Amino acid sequence: MSQGLFFRPDEAWVGDVIPWVEDGTAYLFYLHERRNWPKSGMPWHLITTHDNVTFTDHGERLASGGRSASDWNIYTGSIVVDQSGTHHVFYTGQNPTRLGEDGRPLQLVMHATSDDGMRTWNRHPEHTFGAPAGYESGDWRDPFVLWDDEAGLWRMLIAARHASGPERRRGTIAQCVSHDLESWTAVAPFYDPRRYIAHECPEVFKIGDWWYLVYSEFSDAFVTRYRMARSLSGPWIAPEFDTLDSRAFYAAKSLELDGRRFFYGWIASREADRDDGAWQWAGSLSVVEAIPRADGTLDFQVPRERLAVFDAVLDDAARGLEGARLASPDGYVAIVGDATLPTECHIHAELELEGEVSEVGLLLRASDDGDTGYVLRLEPRRGRAVFDRWPRATTGTEQWQISGDVPFLVELERPLRLDPGAHVIDIVLDGDICVVNIDGTAMLSTRIYDHTKGRLGFFVSDGTATLTQVAVKSRNRTNDGEVSDWRAELRGSSDFAHSVPDTSGASTQ
Repeated sequence: MSQGLFFRPDEAWVGDVIPWVEDGTAYLFYLHERRNWPKSGMPWHLITTHDNVTFTDHGERLASGGRSASDWNIYTGSIVVDQSGTHHVFYTGQNPTRLGEDGRPLQLVMHATSDDGMRTWNRHPEHTFGAPAGYESGDWRDPFVLWDDEAGLWRMLIAARHASGPERRRGTIAQCVSHDLESWTAVAPFYDPRRYIAHECPEVFKIGDWWYLVYSEFSDAFVTRYRMARSLSGPWIAPEFDTLDSRAFYAAKSLELDGRRFFYGWIASREADRDDGAWQWAGSLSVVEAIPRADGTLDFQVPRERLAVFDAVLDDAARGLEGARLASPDGYVAIVGDATLPTECHIHAELELEGEVSEVGLLLRASDDGDTGYVLRLEPRRGRAVFDRWPRATTGTEQWQISGDVPFLVELERPLRLDPGAHVIDIVLDGDICVVNIDGTAMLSTRIYDHTKGRLGFFVSDGTATLTQVAVKSRNRTNDGEVSDWRAELRGSSDFAHSVPDTSGASTQ
């Protein structure tokens, strides 16, 4: 069964993804969240893809161990293959009825193997182990296993917490080592900054001469971060822009496919399908590509294959906008296009900022006068992009009883450089999902529920800018079966979908 661009299973949601690649196929195991009550145990389901566009749903692949088992809930883990070709999965087992010394549901690392190409798994309960002394027993999860060729052993990274210290700074990435993938010995933590509550879903990988450590934290912000080092032993460096995406994109883990690095995470849904609803755990699958720069830091983009599915140009949606030059030295000015945006589309815009500009950006699903809708706002003086909407939340009926002191969705703020000159914005709208890429470097993903239709607009505050190019494309679903040809076509294509100005000297691939 094939699903849409942002995969979501029928009557369920995508939780943490456990990626594995083999023979040109990406195997995306994921936590299958049904949000049912009473709970029935968390299993892993599997989807596969060759192109990050079409996804085949294979259903359940690692079932809950049952109500009385230690792995009633099967949480995040990782997959490796040994020299004999046997696949090993290490995962988190949890049962809310089994409490650890800290009074919280015990978390355990558990092991299963497969000799039939990951179709079925044989559990090995004798290999189960929990947190050793010095760690909280209720936080011992998300095992990530890799082979360390230099040391000649297997390493396991585990999201853990020290048993003592400031409550919100006990998070660490614990480490165990093994020679046989069966018995594990705890050694010094792999990464121990004493900064966050937890470092969820840790992973490490190498591109060129750099090692990358990736984890998700929910202390300072609900985001996925990365660090860099020249060796597995560190020291780990925090780049200037160290997050993959906004708060709405979480628990991202990666694989290498066709020589490119792709991250798979979930765009969180919101309660009651409202813009003011609380963010929920789990959502729809999203894919982000990491592009290394010459200095080893990473840019993040929408994979070009995912943009290429939008191949039907809609002239009406952008009519009256291209080439518009707006100048407002001390005020706000906006223009709105002639036609309603389709529910599912790709918007490509190229802007030229003339000198100092306070604010510039695009209106999405806007009213005819541009007064209501969603706002992607670039703020060069503050070095950030933000996502806003109007009307905002209200606390009463009076004119002043609005959330005017909340100037944008603060959890979605994205830091980046916005110097005078050319900038490129790519936006994918798909129902209640909005994914933005700016200059091929910064991602901003979110949900948009309250405004279901409206127009495209362009605005400037306190400055001058020109919308030099703009195009809106819809998806021609009659070609969905032809995705196998897209990558070859794109190698020789100059389509605007992957046009990004070289503003930083970054290397691309």
